[in-house]
Amino acid sequence: MDDRIPLLIDTDPGVDDALALLMAFNDPRHRVVGLTIAAGNVGLRHTVANALKLCEIVDADVPVFAGCESPLLHPARDAAYVHGQDGFGDTGYAPSTREADAEHAALALLRLSHEHAGRLLLVALGPLTNVALALKLDPTLPQRVARFVVMGGAVSAHGNITPAAEFNIAFDPEAAQIVFSAFPSFELVDWEAVLRHGLAHADVDAWLRADSPRARFYDSISKQTRAWSADRRGERWHSADALAMAHALAPAGALKLVERPVAVELDGRHTRGATIVDWNRQTGEPDNATIVMHYEQRRFERLIEAALAAH
Repeated sequence: MDDRIPLLIDTDPGVDDALALLMAFNDPRHRVVGLTIAAGNVGLRHTVANALKLCEIVDADVPVFAGCESPLLHPARDAAYVHGQDGFGDTGYAPSTREADAEHAALALLRLSHEHAGRLLLVALGPLTNVALALKLDPTLPQRVARFVVMGGAVSAHGNITPAAEFNIAFDPEAAQIVFSAFPSFELVDWEAVLRHGLAHADVDAWLRADSPRARFYDSISKQTRAWSADRRGERWHSADALAMAHALAPAGALKLVERPVAVELDGRHTRGATIVDWNRQTGEPDNATIVMHYEQRRFERLIEAALAAH
């Protein structure tokens, strides 16, 4: 019997998604059982191709399932200006010879939740479109998920795509509200936590000089976004999905957790996509989110360094 924790990752690769995936593939306590792919950072054609390439780089025989190519209701802009038009820094990498499975991501998510019922760790690194669709098909999904970790939101409305909203939630707010309403308990790693856990550019450069295929590939695809970050944000680079994955893989590293009700604003003229945290518990809604406020920085950095240097 395989005692490793089954890990299903819903993702939209993306440079920071790629780092999170390298961390997941490198963790001996977890077994990646599937990648369900959404549009988000860039279009679905690119995010699927990027996921397949990552699996090839690490020689991981993990199924990749293409999901929703657009938000549930309203069009949204992508983040190609940060990640490159192809999501991987426009390096022109040789495409993987692997192909995505025919099963839709939402259906694969439900099937894998049955196969690993009660043990499954579900980590959502992109817009929540696939998870929302799965919930509409089968509202009992949360009963089979042991832990659900979400990278998304800005808990005090310091957004990164609008003044109030974080990218993943703002890309498909309706999906996020469906998901947050359906899961009685999920763990939230938000953009503001990411800003508290920046990585010194000099350290990242040193890690990427490691003599490993992973470090060389990641160095090439992340050059554009690291340069953008150095120009816009100064001495530290921020990898949102890597922080979420660190918490998913090693939750003991969380130094401060806060439980509160969280909902998503769908209609606000200036606040659509904002995550609304009921800090004072005024609404009477139950606490549904465990918000990661602080994570052990050195543990976070060690997980990244180990993932990049793995051979």
